[in-house]
Amino acid sequence: MAAFFGENELWKKYEGDGREPVILVGVRELSAREPVSEEDFQHSLSELAELARACEMEPLDTLTQSLSHINNGLYVGTGKAEEIRACAEMLGAERVIFNDTLSPSQIRNLQKLLKLPIMDRTALILEIFGRRARTREARLQVELAKIRYLKPRLIGMWETQNRQGGTSGSMSTKGEGETQLEIDRRTVDHRLSELSRELKGVSRERATQRKKRQGSGLPLVSLVGYTNAGKSTIMNAMLTQYASEEAPEGEPDKRQVFEADMLFATLDTTVRRITVSRGQEFLLSDTVGFIHKLPTSLVEAFMSTLEEVTQADLLVQVVDGSDPHCQKHIEVTKSIITEIGAGHIPMITVYNKSDLCDPPVAYPVTGATEQTVDNVTNVNLYLCAKERSSIDCLCKTILDILHAKRTVRTFLIPYDRGNVVSFLMERSVVLQTEYTEEGTKITAECDQATADQVEKRL
Repeated sequence: MAAFFGENELWKKYEGDGREPVILVGVRELSAREPVSEEDFQHSLSELAELARACEMEPLDTLTQSLSHINNGLYVGTGKAEEIRACAEMLGAERVIFNDTLSPSQIRNLQKLLKLPIMDRTALILEIFGRRARTREARLQVELAKIRYLKPRLIGMWETQNRQGGTSGSMSTKGEGETQLEIDRRTVDHRLSELSRELKGVSRERATQRKKRQGSGLPLVSLVGYTNAGKSTIMNAMLTQYASEEAPEGEPDKRQVFEADMLFATLDTTVRRITVSRGQEFLLSDTVGFIHKLPTSLVEAFMSTLEEVTQADLLVQVVDGSDPHCQKHIEVTKSIITEIGAGHIPMITVYNKSDLCDPPVAYPVTGATEQTVDNVTNVNLYLCAKERSSIDCLCKTILDILHAKRTVRTFLIPYDRGNVVSFLMERSVVLQTEYTEEGTKITAECDQATADQVEKRL
């Protein structure tokens, strides 16, 4: 399989100190069922340029075209294709990147005409994911998505070899290209089966870990949102602010997650315990970021990771409030959340980077609370993740929503069950303690999961 991907021009990696020079191409389809506005179209192209830079490429120029219908053969019109070829030759571009997912025939036709490697938006995002993947699970998920993308595009990889043979001997009409194509397809199918089995095993491990966390009785809060909106920054700020113990001087805090100003800096779901005070604890998970036109194959491949979102008690959607297209980002995030089956979960929408807005937005401040038709609570919050007051405000809002589901319960715990008393005190707010002949009578405010755990242990 390694040899197969190594020979595939689509995934060729250019070496050297300089960035690979590329040209970007986008088409605005005027007769689409939901036509894209000119503003959204330009934003999509700007985002494509950022994706290219995240993949160590340098856009030299961006060519656009408005068509009533996408050209089935070349994606762009014939004249525009010639213009792209001339522009690439003049500027010395080494690759052409298209803003939409291209069909196998479009890739073949464009490569013939342009005489350059072709990459579409899906392939570009997959390449970034491949470079960012760190854990075994992330690498498996990305490889699975890549193979699903490449499988229907195998047919154009052996055009240098004849696919029509003679009829002598076995009367076969299969040439070298056809034979190699069949070998590749069998190899791909075999690797797909292997990856599916491995990911099922990883999914079982993750389910076991999730069951253990659920057994702790702590609510789960998941950070979701557009890529590079500040999810990891918020998690690290919470870990720093509410750390139960500090890291040794001169040593890095191993609980901190990777944080950088780049698209898809982290792909792995990380779960950390946040302790605000006794009885005020929750689990916080940081998930993979979303983006417009996120490849379906990636959503499917990362489903085991995204299951953390579907199991959450509360979602915190982090939005770059300084981005003029933040409302579009919110729509994309909500669409994906609904697609994976988490649209019913209460949500806090955090407008991060409020200090960078023009004009700056006051922070921290809690906006209007919305109730949807399904009685799902949505709270708006404006903050700056770098400020302590903002993190305090966010944690208070999280606890207020989580505590809204809490009830006051009274438990009579025998004196020989001190472990149950300790568990209840860690997971709840104790309102009253009374010592009777039968045992310790505790009245506490707790969630249903904690109450069930106490009754089960008794």
